[in-house]
Amino acid sequence: MEKKTKVFKRKIYDKMLQWKNSKNGTTALLIKGARRVGKSTIAEEFAKKEYVSYIIVDFANPPEQLLEAITHISDLDYFLLQLQFIYRKTLFERQSVIIFDEIQKAPTVRQAIKYLVKDKRYDYIETGSLLSIKKNIKDIVIPSEETRITMFPMDYEEFRWALDDTTTIPLLKKAFDCKMSLGDATIRGLLRDFRLYMIVGGMPQAINTYLDTNNLSEVDQTKREIIELYADDFRKIDSTGKISRLFKSIPSELTKNSMRYQTTSVLGRSQNRDSLSELLSDMEDSLTVNFAYHANNPQVGLSLHRDNNCYKMYLADTGLFITLAFDDKDFTDNIIYQKLLSDKLSSDLGYVYENMVAQMFKAKGYELYYYTWPTESKKHNYEIDFIITQNSKICPIEVKSSGYKTHASLDAFQDKYSKWIAQRYLLYTKDLKKDKDIILLPIFMTLFL
Repeated sequence: MEKKTKVFKRKIYDKMLQWKNSKNGTTALLIKGARRVGKSTIAEEFAKKEYVSYIIVDFANPPEQLLEAITHISDLDYFLLQLQFIYRKTLFERQSVIIFDEIQKAPTVRQAIKYLVKDKRYDYIETGSLLSIKKNIKDIVIPSEETRITMFPMDYEEFRWALDDTTTIPLLKKAFDCKMSLGDATIRGLLRDFRLYMIVGGMPQAINTYLDTNNLSEVDQTKREIIELYADDFRKIDSTGKISRLFKSIPSELTKNSMRYQTTSVLGRSQNRDSLSELLSDMEDSLTVNFAYHANNPQVGLSLHRDNNCYKMYLADTGLFITLAFDDKDFTDNIIYQKLLSDKLSSDLGYVYENMVAQMFKAKGYELYYYTWPTESKKHNYEIDFIITQNSKICPIEVKSSGYKTHASLDAFQDKYSKWIAQRYLLYTKDLKKDKDIILLPIFMTLFL
């Protein structure tokens, strides 16, 4: 018997409701996101709850009648009537919504959004991935009548909701607000819970597998299928395979602990800069990858000092990152899961936590920036893993995979840019405390920064 996919509570629902109530049909809602992140599911759930009726038009598998109807889309009366015939659904004026799923596969329909919205009969929700790839938009005018929101993998609070836990995150928020230590025993349990999230990840399909089977081997297989789906997508937009190689090399590039992703070590030195820039743009557009850019001058207005040629790449989902990092081994040969759950992760795997922090910041709406500069001896570099803004100042952040002995980079950064700093943070795997003016946070409290 086929298992039914669960519909998880997602925070993006509130943004969708805000769009419906504030725009009242004057724009279409475009939900962007990586494949398998849950766009179609949340769109249908929203349609069920907020409208009298709805139609889902799936452009990934369109019936022949739909393709015929699209050729007459300039005649809105005809097109909208045909949709109701094709899907056997009655639409009601200002009480129904049409969902255009995988809209990037139907550029002429996306272009027609301008006229569909102006018609005002129904609401429209578009879902899509790889939306800005040149071949998807080269022959159309992108409609300005779109309210665009991005959907990310499920964050840690959404993961706790999926596990029927509505208590942990509010209690942690109280502890964070009061800067309250929780005790080593409590922290160990909370970290074990958080490491489970890191392992399973935030892709709804992987979480669904975990809840159905309670078997990490099955979860690993689900994640491998998603990674292969991404690889197929990359091959479709780049037949040379370069994007796939750049994607699959993300874990190995992070382990080098260098100040940037070295494309030459993956693709060689003969890359044309414009061609490489287009490949990287396509990767960023896929929303499967989070880019962190070097801020050449780490002051407020980080985007003004962004170095587009100096960046790091993280996977958008840490569960997929862990699977990708060990994709050369079968699950049975892979002890990373056991090591993570038992807090025996070796120090050279600290980049897993770094990827997790990048994912959490991105889900909160931060753009990712880091900063490096040479030590006085010039033999190595100081590095601030992430910089976020707080009002008119910045917060430098260092990530540790275990405890800490020193925080030399944070201290040197304080000496260099003290007047710009609001607060220094060190994210690690111990209890909340202060070390002079540095706040040391258990890594799961990244959620509250």
